[in-house]
Amino acid sequence: MESTTEKNNFKRSLGLLDATMIVAGSMIGSGIFIVSADIVRNVGSACALLLIWLFTGFLTIAAALSYGELSSMFPKAGGQYVYLKEAFNSLTGFLYGWSFFAVIQTGSIAAVGVAFSKFAAYVFPSLSEKNIIIDFSFLQISAAQLTSIILVVFLTYVNTRGVKEGKMIQTIFTLVKLIALFGLIIFGFSLAAKADIWKANWSTGFSINKLDGNTLVPYSGFAVMGALAASLVGSLFSSDSWNNVTFIAGEIKNPSKNIGRSLFLGTLIVTIIYIATNMMYLSVLSINEIAYAENDRVGVVASQHIFGNSGTYIIAILLMISTFGCNNGLILSGARVYHTMAKDGLFFKQLGHLNKNGVPEKALWIQCIWASALCLSGKYNELLEYVIFVVLIFYILTIAGIFRLRKTKPDLERPYKAIGYPFLPFIYIIAAVTICIMLLIYKYNSSIPGLAIVLLGIPIYYYFVSKDKS
Repeated sequence: MESTTEKNNFKRSLGLLDATMIVAGSMIGSGIFIVSADIVRNVGSACALLLIWLFTGFLTIAAALSYGELSSMFPKAGGQYVYLKEAFNSLTGFLYGWSFFAVIQTGSIAAVGVAFSKFAAYVFPSLSEKNIIIDFSFLQISAAQLTSIILVVFLTYVNTRGVKEGKMIQTIFTLVKLIALFGLIIFGFSLAAKADIWKANWSTGFSINKLDGNTLVPYSGFAVMGALAASLVGSLFSSDSWNNVTFIAGEIKNPSKNIGRSLFLGTLIVTIIYIATNMMYLSVLSINEIAYAENDRVGVVASQHIFGNSGTYIIAILLMISTFGCNNGLILSGARVYHTMAKDGLFFKQLGHLNKNGVPEKALWIQCIWASALCLSGKYNELLEYVIFVVLIFYILTIAGIFRLRKTKPDLERPYKAIGYPFLPFIYIIAAVTICIMLLIYKYNSSIPGLAIVLLGIPIYYYFVSKDKS
């Protein structure tokens, strides 16, 4: 049951549209404008590029449909942390919450903040990462890093003012972002699409090869599995954070129904946009132009083809809007996890309090401080390589929790049941386990450290347990 404090202070002021905008807005950052370049270099064909995005979309929607059942059973703040704790035990829930704080959410906030500043530098060159503002002997701080920190601090402050303020930013910026993305897709097809480019891009059929310059190099043996694993890291990260809406269940109207609906609608909308955007790329740019776009910024190159010289500024402004809204969603929702952990005695107790506006202000600020430190460290890109492996582990466990809860708590009320159960959840688990194995084999440099971050949470868990008992 929810505590009395939570019932009295969390304000249920988010409707279905707001919840859907949190799902979509948290998913769409800068990834869709960048990661297709790396995918094409790994797979070498238009068909394989679209299959990677289709497979990613299928996995994301399948997981979202499964989470709907869990959100209807436990419609309270904390989301995935609560699901894992209820399905397994408090240690499993804590390991997720710890990983969420250490790398998943804060690393994502840092990376999206830095992406905002990089694209802002197109419009305001003085904000470039090459413009060093402070130079210590051991640390250089660029204008881009300062800009990203200012963004994180500003959005954190706005969200301490109350959920309505965060909701307003999220809904407005996500709607603008979606309209602009649909506009970019439509303009791309209508103004810059070329039949000869489209035909040439599809000439390689369903083959999967490494693109080396203008040459397609066949993979030998199981190397193709490594290429697929590397490709999926980018697309999965670009489609992640859809579960953020579950963390703010305490502030959603009719959460037992609206969370499940928003998960499905949000992930479906984003999947359609991602597929359409990549089809637009393939109609406007050659395979080589996609693969070797400067700094992997495929969206910038496509926009230049569509709008000419002004295209750089158009896409930069779109990306600023996109990353601004994305970071607001991450910041708004993430702090609710630390708040719930603190209420359970598994994190710093001060984070368990709500301010006069009914939001976990101290949890918001500790998240802000660590995300800002990651911005300064320059290690956020490395951390993000660890994210997907860690995220998939907890997605697997959470969806496996549906099967476990059906057996251990069959009488618990389920206003919404997972669509396609048991087949869709089972398919997701098998697919995600396969990807994890591929990542362990072919991306062990990031997978092993990611696993180490999770395991580091075990002694920290027992520290908080002993502190709570004393």
